[in-house]
Amino acid sequence: MHRLPLVAVLAAFAAPLPAAPISAAPAITTQLPRSAEPLHYDVSITPDAANLRFAGHVIVTLKVREPVSSITLNAADLSFRKASLSGVAAAPTIAIDAKAQTATFGFAAPLAPGIYKLDMTYDGLIGTQAVGLFALDYVTPAGTKRALYTQFENSDARRVIPSWDEPAYKATFTLDATVPAADMVVSNMPVSHRNPAGRGRDGKNLVNVRFPQSPKMSTYLLFFGLGDFDRIGSRVGSTEIGIVTQKGKSDQGRFALQSAGDLLKEYNDYFGTPFPLPKLDNIAAPGRSQFFGAMENWGAIFTFESAILLDPTIETQADKERSFAVNAHEMAHQWFGNLVTMAWWDDLWLNEGFASWMEGRTTAKLHPEWNTALDAIAGREAAMSLDALKTTHPVVQHVETVEQASQAFDSITYQKGEAVIRMLEDYVGADTWRAGVRRYIKKYAYRNTVTDDLWREIDAVSPGKPVADIAHRFTLQPGVPLIRVGAATCTAGMTTLALSQGEFSKDQPEKPPLQWPVPVIVRTAGTEGAAGNAAARTLVTGGSAGMKIPGCGPVIVNANQTGYYRTLYGREAMAGVTAVFATLPAIDQLGIMADTWSLGLAGYQPAADVLDLAAATPAGADPQVWQRIAGVFTAIDEYQEGNARRPAFRSFAIARLQPVFAAIGWQARAGEATSVANLRNTLIGALGTLGDPAVIAEARRRHVANALPAPIRRAVLGVVAGNADAATWDRLHAEAAAEKTPLVKQQLYDLLAAMKDKALAVRTLDLALTDEPGATTSAGMIAGVARNHPDLGFDYALAHLEVVNKLVDATSRSRFFPGLARGSADPAMIGKVTAYADRYLTPDARRDAETAAAGIAYRIRIRQDRLPAIGAWLDRHGAAQ
Repeated sequence: MHRLPLVAVLAAFAAPLPAAPISAAPAITTQLPRSAEPLHYDVSITPDAANLRFAGHVIVTLKVREPVSSITLNAADLSFRKASLSGVAAAPTIAIDAKAQTATFGFAAPLAPGIYKLDMTYDGLIGTQAVGLFALDYVTPAGTKRALYTQFENSDARRVIPSWDEPAYKATFTLDATVPAADMVVSNMPVSHRNPAGRGRDGKNLVNVRFPQSPKMSTYLLFFGLGDFDRIGSRVGSTEIGIVTQKGKSDQGRFALQSAGDLLKEYNDYFGTPFPLPKLDNIAAPGRSQFFGAMENWGAIFTFESAILLDPTIETQADKERSFAVNAHEMAHQWFGNLVTMAWWDDLWLNEGFASWMEGRTTAKLHPEWNTALDAIAGREAAMSLDALKTTHPVVQHVETVEQASQAFDSITYQKGEAVIRMLEDYVGADTWRAGVRRYIKKYAYRNTVTDDLWREIDAVSPGKPVADIAHRFTLQPGVPLIRVGAATCTAGMTTLALSQGEFSKDQPEKPPLQWPVPVIVRTAGTEGAAGNAAARTLVTGGSAGMKIPGCGPVIVNANQTGYYRTLYGREAMAGVTAVFATLPAIDQLGIMADTWSLGLAGYQPAADVLDLAAATPAGADPQVWQRIAGVFTAIDEYQEGNARRPAFRSFAIARLQPVFAAIGWQARAGEATSVANLRNTLIGALGTLGDPAVIAEARRRHVANALPAPIRRAVLGVVAGNADAATWDRLHAEAAAEKTPLVKQQLYDLLAAMKDKALAVRTLDLALTDEPGATTSAGMIAGVARNHPDLGFDYALAHLEVVNKLVDATSRSRFFPGLARGSADPAMIGKVTAYADRYLTPDARRDAETAAAGIAYRIRIRQDRLPAIGAWLDRHGAAQ
């Protein structure tokens, strides 16, 4: 996945909380006996890439803690040839439990406590999706090639190495591999030895490549990659940085290499602990997964090409920003997650929330020209969208099974975690927060932690502020606080304001609200740059607070948008905010618009209030504000499908967006802000979606003329594909089939999934089930069709369940199918998703299905209950029928 005011801050800002503290998370879960633990793994792998198999050998140095007659570890899809234990003459029995993913080695007599070596020889499978050891095939001008990679998070190291595959079982690793001499091998450490190893079955020369011992780490961070690779590198201090790509693509990694150097310098300083490994590679791979773009393996980050490389023929400004952000996220994990690791998946957010926060904070610092601080609003919205449903869960969540761990990688873990950290950092101050983080990293290096370990270190440097109490409420209970803004009066240049706290819920409006201590910042409009910091702060506790703010005029609650809560203004206050909306800082415009839109959809205020804000926004507003408006317009348009008022709304939306697009044009201009480039692509896509005939015609003209400059190529083709006829589908299909560059080829196949025409969408689905698009592209095509046709996508995938399952990461199938249905507004789809879950999912794997069903029910209510207000607004403002 960053002084004191001139007003008196109420004593509640640092007061003890009246509510009893929430208890800490439950004890660390384990699926393995605690009677033995690994100390070191010596791993040997001999892959047979052509036949998708591998031979493995591992010697585990382990410690037996108490007398036991068996040793149980994790193993999945492995066939054991033999095993032995040092000091024990007879070979152990081997019992496999496929459901539990374990192998138990039994002994005739109990083992005494002590140190042993468990020697295992076995065989395993190489998959075609990003689970365990997997193969990615890709097309080059020289023909099709195959590369191998590993993906072990959360619980798939056991598919390659019999191991204690739980994060708390940290150990050291040495790895060697016998591979074709022409290929490059990459792992967590640099190569130490490379020796001839005879010839393979195909007659080609083999080498044995060895890597030195790794630091102590969890199994899910081990990495192995093999292929026809190039590598470029640089050095930061004692660390060698590298970007590994398919042969001939290294130039596309130059920006990532420069970024990695800048990031490593920043992180070494911020964390106060230098990166401890001798090298840090980022391995770029063709293809993709439906559920992740990159993985933070220690010293050997794995990233799909689309998330890290920049191909000049298709590169956009958004691609560049994403490349940096992904690099920033995964490199932050080298400390938060790798050096210090959560003890169990309950505290996954210690990895992902912090990496997301560091990503945003560091991108804003190193690339202020991108103005990415505004992106924090989008992340917060993604979290709140889930967090306001009855199917939500706390940031710190209890995980019992592998399947539950897989489902924990969601917006609550990432974006809510990030938002809570941003709020707490602002509450205690950036320097104080960093001091606490440094203490935490130094104290727990090479160890495992739970969330309270972090809060103790932050509390230690924040005397007088109840950081842990606030943090517990926001991480150990679910939900979104709602701050209601009461009456405000102004006397002698000071505004007195009353606030109350409830809970924002999208589907349980009558539920008793939970309580949070909420850090709140308020300023009056027009005082943003006032001397002495005109903002006032308070901590809303016990459900209410009063405060005084310098200045008179409309109050802006959650000023600068660092708080994780919704703000609900009364009608008079909302009118005041709307009147000054055009003059507010961009980040407050974004936050207010986000709250207004979400609160309107949920029925807390009129749904059309967001259109008042859009109407009040000047054409010269920050480009990201217009991006947000375009997003709201396309969302309303989607809700309007089948509604008689849709043409009227489209006319209004097009009329509002066209002048903004006309001002920036189709072509980039010298010296324009980078955010303008992003807005250009957003507006091309939005106007095409809304049916703007001029934009659609120009997009088609450019496609036919092949006038597709890289910065707008994807947006233009998106409009062409979305409004395609059969002949256009055929042309795009031919272009995709002929393309030799994997990244471009994948994008072209994705375009075939963007068709609004249902018959063409079916053609795309049929194509996705063939071998043509590639093993890792087809599932994305099905998901792409489902974005426009959720009912069609879900029904089709379910009808071809066995085939589709092979196209999706095995550990994530329970998330894929509900995801296809999520955009539906058909009441029957709720029953279909529930029936799918009942038939195919175990009870611990149903969260995504339940969330999808809740989301569908909410969409139905929006169409029934909120669209009339949109129609009435259009009538009042003279929009044509």
